[in-house]
Amino acid sequence: MIECIFTLDYEIYGDGTGSLRELVYEPTEHLRAIFEKWGARFVNFVEVAEFELIESAGTDSAIGLVKQQVEAMHRAGYEIALHIHPQWYNARFDQGCWHLDYSEYNLCTLPQARIAEIVDRSVDYLRHMVADPQYTPLSFRAGNWLFQPTCNAAKELSRKGLRIDSSVFKGGLQLNHHLDYRPAMKNGYYWPFSSDVNNSDPAGPWLEVPIHTELVAPWNMATSKRMGMGNSFGATSTNLRKKFNRALDFMRFRYPLKFDFCRMTLSEMTSMMERVSAKDHRDPETFRPIVAIGHSKDLNDLQAVDVFLSYLRDQRVPVATFENVFSKIKKANPIPEPVF
Repeated sequence: MIECIFTLDYEIYGDGTGSLRELVYEPTEHLRAIFEKWGARFVNFVEVAEFELIESAGTDSAIGLVKQQVEAMHRAGYEIALHIHPQWYNARFDQGCWHLDYSEYNLCTLPQARIAEIVDRSVDYLRHMVADPQYTPLSFRAGNWLFQPTCNAAKELSRKGLRIDSSVFKGGLQLNHHLDYRPAMKNGYYWPFSSDVNNSDPAGPWLEVPIHTELVAPWNMATSKRMGMGNSFGATSTNLRKKFNRALDFMRFRYPLKFDFCRMTLSEMTSMMERVSAKDHRDPETFRPIVAIGHSKDLNDLQAVDVFLSYLRDQRVPVATFENVFSKIKKANPIPEPVF
């Protein structure tokens, strides 16, 4: 059985540039309209750090619209999930631009006390955004997908009630940040884990539901749509060693193509889903939650999303959230509660 989970990373550019109205609020309003047309919901991964700092500094008047949008989505049944780019928390705004603290780029490499501080602060602000002081998000996605080394961050997030991660993309490699998700290739469509997100642990209190990927030749990444979008994640490094490492990330016979509903063409999305469906026909007993990722700042082909949702309806593939999937998996395979 297949269920498709659409996830949106709700944020401006990774270097702190961009307008909240143009990159967050307006594209998400359009996306909501399309999903509601089809009676569906997506998971909104709210990047809380940038919104808290922007609100505190008063640098973008559209922050009020963003907060209203998150609260309205929460009331309308969208899953509001936690997304953290920790380099924002020591950021300063000077001469019209943000200066981020890249020494805190990877939450998982920080001292545990600092991780705990950031997790507490981020959950508190998310509760502020949904206007519910008791709200506990279920799902987490790390900034730049960096959920390694896993142990301390998973422990602190569990302490606040989070149970699902969706940072992994199988086959992923980032030499500059010591990210290596190639070992996760041995796992299925989801798996429980404890101290290492790559390793399935039946006794683990966490559930990994990875972003769906297919391994393709590197040149298959160079579609006109993807190349035309350029780099929407912010400034790239000018350090030669880091540029070389990034080139090595791509210099493989097979590279992970994420199921990205903003960067893929309609044909790519339907072809990917047809390959999943073919496996499902051969083995219909296996539960296949298929996670698609998008970014609010990349939402420039809404017609493709609309037609793809129509295609899923025709194929009788349900559109779900992590909350739906978690209850289904937990019912079939009990997931232990975290122990502190």
